Amino acid sequence: MNVKYYQGIRAAVKRVKERGQPAIVLDIGTGTGLLSMMAVSAGADFCYAIEVFKPMADAAVKIVEKNGFSEKIKIINKHSTEVVVGPGGDMQCYANILVTELFDTELIGEGALPSYEHAHKNLVEENCEAVPHRATVYAQLVESRRMWSWNKLFPIHIQTDNAEKIIVAPSEMENCPGAPSVYDIQLNQMPWGDFTVLSNVLTMFSVDFSKQVNSSPTYHTVQLEPLVSGRAQVVLSWWDIDMDPDGKIKCSMAPYWVHSDPKNIQWRDHWMQCVYFLPNEEPVVQGESLYLTAHRDDYCVWYNLHKTRIARSKSNFHEERPVCECQAHLLWNRPRFGELNDPDRREHYTQALKKVLKADSVCLCISDGSLLPILAHCVGAEQVFTVENSAVSHRLMRKIFKANHLEDKISIIEKRPELLTSADLGGRKISILLGEPFFTTSLLPWHNLYFWYARTAVTEHLANNITVLPQAASLHMVVVEFKDLWRIRSPCGSCEGFDVHIMDDMIKHSLDFREAREAEPHPLWEYSSRCLSEPQRVLAFDFCKPVPQQPLSAKGSITLQRPGRSHGVVLWMEYQLTAEISISTGLIQTPEAQGECSWNPHYKQAVYFLNSTLEAKTQDSPQTVTYALEFNPKVGDISMEFRLII
Repeated sequence: MNVKYYQGIRAAVKRVKERGQPAIVLDIGTGTGLLSMMAVSAGADFCYAIEVFKPMADAAVKIVEKNGFSEKIKIINKHSTEVVVGPGGDMQCYANILVTELFDTELIGEGALPSYEHAHKNLVEENCEAVPHRATVYAQLVESRRMWSWNKLFPIHIQTDNAEKIIVAPSEMENCPGAPSVYDIQLNQMPWGDFTVLSNVLTMFSVDFSKQVNSSPTYHTVQLEPLVSGRAQVVLSWWDIDMDPDGKIKCSMAPYWVHSDPKNIQWRDHWMQCVYFLPNEEPVVQGESLYLTAHRDDYCVWYNLHKTRIARSKSNFHEERPVCECQAHLLWNRPRFGELNDPDRREHYTQALKKVLKADSVCLCISDGSLLPILAHCVGAEQVFTVENSAVSHRLMRKIFKANHLEDKISIIEKRPELLTSADLGGRKISILLGEPFFTTSLLPWHNLYFWYARTAVTEHLANNITVLPQAASLHMVVVEFKDLWRIRSPCGSCEGFDVHIMDDMIKHSLDFREAREAEPHPLWEYSSRCLSEPQRVLAFDFCKPVPQQPLSAKGSITLQRPGRSHGVVLWMEYQLTAEISISTGLIQTPEAQGECSWNPHYKQAVYFLNSTLEAKTQDSPQTVTYALEFNPKVGDISMEFRLII
């Protein structure tokens, strides 16, 4: 991407110079000043670099000065809409080259349109050069049960000893159009068999950044004929940008099945592809024309499918904007929907409940928006209580229970666990404590150990012979080589005509580049990886006992079994539901011979990045990774340190 930007900037500067004009650049959202330094290196006479975030602007000042560009680059620590042009203002004159990187996966989600609109009216010359010059948004209609499971709650089939029970979503949830927020993922990791293409790739709309941009709400409709009959559920979308007016310098986000060179796709993590959910699935028939409409406002895009072309009016535009009315899309994110719809996972919990439940069991469930209380009731618990901390989850679960005539069978308690009283439980002692565990505030895998703290808080309400499900948890780790994810912590490379030391210095000054000391959450099913070691359990947590007062620690080493580059250590939790049944939030099967990893798609795993410049392991020089981990019960977090020993 840096190469494309530099080529586009260099071409824009050349066009301005050929017209006999000085090249005055405006760089909106300069960040560390990279594009501004590219512009000056390409021959620009002066560059105004705008950055609203003060720490980043301060870093840009230091980087620009260190690399010798301070005389030709002015860092302006303001929002672009506050910048004044003229004598005594922030800019002495209007710019004739507009350079930005204001885009996200959805193209306009970072406010690109309002920024361009203001810049053209107030900061740049008419018909200025723009890098990028234009963007084009594409869409493709597909049917995909897997992706649709990220948006709707499917009927739940529970097999009991006597009959099969079916749990359904409330009609309000069935008919809810969902939320307008895009689900951005690495579609290049989506197997071809997980979706059916229903349409050709459709060009939805373009934006010319060299001309006046309008951020007012609008929409664009394209006619299509389904390639096959099916059920339209999802719109996949992406964009490309032309860095120059002729479209010779192009950058595309197209997924592998429509990419011009599928084997050589440039990997990106900031710009991926979009998954949009239609308000409801629609049957489509091969050859019968339909109309796909892309709506947008200044920050958001959403799609609708129609049998006839819709009339262009603002009233229609606002009426069709999706708003979640069922509250499920406010409480459950996309992976959580997928998790709740996972039949294999649900079967594990059902079988575990059948092993521990008795006819007189009194159950208490502690999780956010969990369906475990329904499973417990259907399997045969005498009485079921569930704790919901928030009013949103309380209302949602009440709707689900009511839709299945369970409102008198399952009692919802809207309290934090530590505030629970005997009266809330009708004076009963809890014989089975349940949890998935899942909590909406969790970021890293071990944050769901909040269940352990909740278990400790309700100790006085537990029977002496309490059964806890899950009965225990354990932290696991493995050393991995990433195909691409390691790049997010790697210094920038060089591009033709632009000194690599500029970008290396940028990293060092703005990010204080060093080995990480904390783990980061990443959905690893979206990132190809190989296990270089065997998975290893490093910490254990016994839920049958209260949280201990003293820290839990583990030290040791793990030997690398396969050749490769040790990019990082992945950590995840496994929950022991019963002695025989467990659930993994990380690896879901033993790594294959070459170490290829399969990760649970419903969770983010924790990644601790090692120094990415370490030499690759060979058979003659075996490597080990030493580790030191400590769970601090006072704060509920895990400190960690890893070192690669050659």
